[in-house]
Amino acid sequence: MASLNVYSALVVLFLTCVAAMATKANDQIIKDNNCETKMGLPCVLEAFTSIFETGTISSKCCGELVGLGNVCHSTLVKRTLKNPVFKDLSPARIIAKSIQTWNNCLALIDSPVSVCLRIYDCLS
Repeated sequence: MASLNVYSALVVLFLTCVAAMATKANDQIIKDNNCETKMGLPCVLEAFTSIFETGTISSKCCGELVGLGNVCHSTLVKRTLKNPVFKDLSPARIIAKSIQTWNNCLALIDSPVSVCLRIYDCLS
């Protein structure tokens, strides 16, 4: 019975270490890629609302999100999910919404119409 308790404690310790390493890895990716400085606050809030709540993201903010890059985008979403404030959210649902938002923005930014919109935005 004592060996079972020691085994259980070791498993918990191992899982805790793995979770801590994953968090540190995410933080290192964010730091190495300057992820937290690539989007303006209004667009960060739009993207957050689009993924973690119910909202839409503008074409301007889609441009910033795509400019952020998929590595930064997915890593920031994963780090946010680790926050205890969001513990009641379904990670699978959030990741699916994150992918959907990314794909929608990528399609919008790559479309010929969006190029015209971006040129117009730059001129005005």
